[in-house]
Amino acid sequence: MRNNQQLKLSFLGGVGEVGKNMMTLEYGDDMIIIDCGVAFPSDDMPGIDLVIPDFSYVLKNKNKVKAVIITHGHEDHIGALPYLMQEINAPVYASRLSAALIDNKLREFKKKFKTNVVKNKSIVKAGCFTIEFVKVTHSISGSMAIAVTTPVGTWFHTGDFKMDFTPIDGEPMDLVRLAEISKKGVLLLTADSTNAERPGFSMSEKKVGATLDGLFAQNKQKRIIIATFASNVHRIQQILDLCEKYGRKAVFSGRSMQNVCETASKIGELKYNRENITDIGSINKYDDDKICIICTGSQGEPNSALSRMANGEFPKVEITNNDYVIFSASAIPGNEKEIDEVINALYKKGASVIYESLAEVHVSGHAYQEELKTMQSILKPKFFVPCHGEFRHLRAHANISMDLGLHERNIVIPDLGDSIAITANSIKKCGQVPAGIKLIDGQDISSANGVVQRDRMQLATEGLCVVVLTISNRNYTLTSKPDIVTKGFIYANDNANIIEEAKDLVINTIINADFKSNDWNLIKESIKKALSNLFFKNLKRRPIIIPIIVPTV
Repeated sequence: MRNNQQLKLSFLGGVGEVGKNMMTLEYGDDMIIIDCGVAFPSDDMPGIDLVIPDFSYVLKNKNKVKAVIITHGHEDHIGALPYLMQEINAPVYASRLSAALIDNKLREFKKKFKTNVVKNKSIVKAGCFTIEFVKVTHSISGSMAIAVTTPVGTWFHTGDFKMDFTPIDGEPMDLVRLAEISKKGVLLLTADSTNAERPGFSMSEKKVGATLDGLFAQNKQKRIIIATFASNVHRIQQILDLCEKYGRKAVFSGRSMQNVCETASKIGELKYNRENITDIGSINKYDDDKICIICTGSQGEPNSALSRMANGEFPKVEITNNDYVIFSASAIPGNEKEIDEVINALYKKGASVIYESLAEVHVSGHAYQEELKTMQSILKPKFFVPCHGEFRHLRAHANISMDLGLHERNIVIPDLGDSIAITANSIKKCGQVPAGIKLIDGQDISSANGVVQRDRMQLATEGLCVVVLTISNRNYTLTSKPDIVTKGFIYANDNANIIEEAKDLVINTIINADFKSNDWNLIKESIKKALSNLFFKNLKRRPIIIPIIVPTV
């Protein structure tokens, strides 16, 4: 080991949470970054588009960064990459589909950059690290695990994976290579924990194809609409094959669906006869039984194609009782309410709706317990760190590891921001790095506790009160009674007395104000304090209060 230095693994995202996956691996003056994903805003983040990791630790050490390694092309692994690459200069390595999706994103940011394409068994040198890419199966093509040779031993990171022995592309996980890596010795394993609480094995993607085939056969007279994740190229491939089998024109609807399918088609990941594709504007030329719409909206997103269809806001598609709608996806935690609203709206328009609890129209892309056991049993690591999941998932995965015989002292469950030091003979937490969140608000990047976010939350929960005062410049007296405009916190017709009391309170505050000091901000603060106390006493609300003083001659 060089100068008795330790290997240091730090978590900037992806532990104690689902999404925002990002890690750094360091040894001496060398650092590599693994993934750089986004999370989606929660209900307490009004107006926010995306949530990205706090990059401050990486930026502080950007001269050490030798490479950015991407395991696969899902948003929670690549979505924040354009923001990072505006700040650092390092090569990015990803599989063919992942690279194509990344390059699309970078073009949107007008960033000239070319991702380096890797494949199974590709080897990359980055400082003192040697990174080998190993194909795994997941719910998107081109998913990779990585085996990183370091000065203290081999680190194996699974990325997101499942063990599907009959994948759609015919290329299962490279178990032979896993066994070969295991023979050389694996010091540390970090592994996907998303489904660590689910017993047994996950279903093969082909099972979904068989279910969909049956649904196509049972509904030959109806128009079929299928909502799924745009990134699930293998699912889309099966749907396109069924369209051809049953003589239906396929229609891509939704910007992300169109972009991903076009990108995947260009690089050969998605194969279909272009004569069997029609655009959304041409569907009225065909009978219902000759059309299958493949669209976004499986998570109930308000502006997605399916949501707008359900709400009657999609000008080219009107939902009728001859529509058969399939949700070929599971609900991401937190999206259940939005999905239910879309399903109910579809039912109200007469459509038939099928979703995961009614038929096997979706399978997870993440390994269940027996697959996690298989992965660890093949690799036989000395140390284990669960990742990619909420804390309960990480704990469940740690318990699985102990059931397989690994001692508890050789397992570390990380928190967000934790750094873990690894030597040939030890593993332990060794401190914290900055690992908060940054919010993407339009074109701005802000902190989670910024003034704008606090104001938005106060507006959303407490409301707004604007007080307009006209004051004479000659004698500093009110020229008329104050105007008070309220939004979102008071029912004016039922509380006219409080508004009048508020006006009187403002008048009394003005009478006692010292205008000669010319400190009008102090006067505004006095008005805000007086009204805030009044509204809280009577209404238990503290709205944003904006006094506006208009001087007159």
